[in-house]
Amino acid sequence: MFVEGQIYRRKDIHDLYGGNRQSGICPSAKMPYIFIFTGSSGEQHGYKDEWLNEDVFSYTGEGQIGDMQFTKGNLALRDHLITSKRVFLFEYIAKGTIKFVSELSFLDCDYFETHDTAGDVRIGIKFFFRRVGDSKYVIPNELKTSKSLSEPYELYSSQKPNSTERQGLITSRVGQGAYRKSILHRWSYKCAATGYSDIRVLIASHILPWKEAKDEQRLDVDNGILLSPDYDALFDKHLISFDSSGKIIIGSNTSLNSLKSLGITGKEKISNLTDGNKNYLILHNQQVIS
Repeated sequence: MFVEGQIYRRKDIHDLYGGNRQSGICPSAKMPYIFIFTGSSGEQHGYKDEWLNEDVFSYTGEGQIGDMQFTKGNLALRDHLITSKRVFLFEYIAKGTIKFVSELSFLDCDYFETHDTAGDVRIGIKFFFRRVGDSKYVIPNELKTSKSLSEPYELYSSQKPNSTERQGLITSRVGQGAYRKSILHRWSYKCAATGYSDIRVLIASHILPWKEAKDEQRLDVDNGILLSPDYDALFDKHLISFDSSGKIIIGSNTSLNSLKSLGITGKEKISNLTDGNKNYLILHNQQVIS
């Protein structure tokens, strides 16, 4: 019914199928369809949508002020498999003009720290969708869920925290929530250096450490590499790093022979680095112990 890559006018979609003409998440009033729209303009509201790999798309829920809740469009998206509604992703290419990207299917959702339109810190909802059709990756079952999250605070406490407590709770949750899942999808569920694929032990390593990063850098997917524990520990202590080609860098005060006892050969190389990864690695490399 929609052709990938084909250009449409948003007005025509709503004339035919109904739905809110302004919202980013638009359940059809006439058919069991949900239309979602993405574009750079959403960043002002704390939205960031992106393909994490060829199959998995992360999409920020709706709501411009305050914590996002599972109501209206967010609720419809979360439960679309239960209600048998199809989800269609469109991308803005100009005002009122959209390109059809893909039909999507719900994988998971989680909470993350972001800002609202007023610039205040809030809890956002991050959806993870799988592209409908032929898939390149086998997604681990641990990254598929039927759990229905309803209130963010259920993850933290039986009582709603005050604003100061909430800030700390959001921060502590991030490392185990949407950010880790984003890094797992981004690196295709394998250690970037070795290909080891047991996600129970793989670590979403920050390239620029959390304590040194600005707010927008802490949850930037480009600021993460998926590593097995030994590599993560050495990387975190700046005993090893990786250059812009992905080749491992070993600090001059680090013994290669001792690393070999851990199975590290000095020939490891990371492929598929993004330009963003490379920029963060430049900062990391400046601190490699020599």
